Amino acid sequence: MTAELPVKMTEKELYVFLAREFPQLANRGEEYDIESVGGGEARVRLKANDLLLRPGGTIAGPAMMTLADMSSYVVILAHVGPVALAVTTNLNMNFLRKPAPGDLVCTCKFLKLGKRLVVTDSAIISADSGDLVAHATATYSIPPS
Repeated sequence: MTAELPVKMTEKELYVFLAREFPQLANRGEEYDIESVGGGEARVRLKANDLLLRPGGTIAGPAMMTLADMSSYVVILAHVGPVALAVTTNLNMNFLRKPAPGDLVCTCKFLKLGKRLVVTDSAIISADSGDLVAHATATYSIPPS
């Protein structure tokens, strides 16, 4: 995808939408920062804390899966608009290395942006080391408008 792909929701509009549609996110011990959207891409940071650690002192796999899924949802909404009923139909996750405790950053891009089906590609890196710690692909179904 190229920079010509228009943004239909800004970072601020995405925050407002997510807070309204998913208030439960604020109660799970996870905090997400939408760093940027545009050009068929979104960058989302998971601000890690002790609630997200698993034994062995690493970020829990489900937290990384949520980051990939959230990043996919953010890139879709940013470029399609506020479609609350867009749903994940598939999420494939590869855990590549054990991330140390600390923030994780996910860069998510479109592989396919269709009218009814969207496929994304996410790279999750450790903010401290810059190491790629996980890779995911996701497929979303977009309801008819």
